[in-house]
Amino acid sequence: MRQACARCGWSSAAREQTMTLREIVEKYLAAGGGYGRPVALASFGLPPGETSRVFSQFDEDYHISRFFHFRNESGAGYDINGFPQTHVSIDADIETIL
Repeated sequence: MRQACARCGWSSAAREQTMTLREIVEKYLAAGGGYGRPVALASFGLPPGETSRVFSQFDEDYHISRFFHFRNESGAGYDINGFPQTHVSIDADIETIL
């Protein structure tokens, strides 16, 4: 069974370091210029499989996912927990858990 710590950015199955929540938020702000704006998932500079895995982990964690809003628009698509998604917007209140 695969266990994950989305806040820490690791997966016990793979035991590999990925982007932390803080790093994701920093890249999001750099690409979008502020909170609440849709940013292409491709903007995070991760390989497609890693993008799907990282954002799926965050989406599975209630304390994180409530700040993430995925969209399926035009652009490169990624499987986020079984749903095709292309963009994410993040609420400013995510600062409360960073």
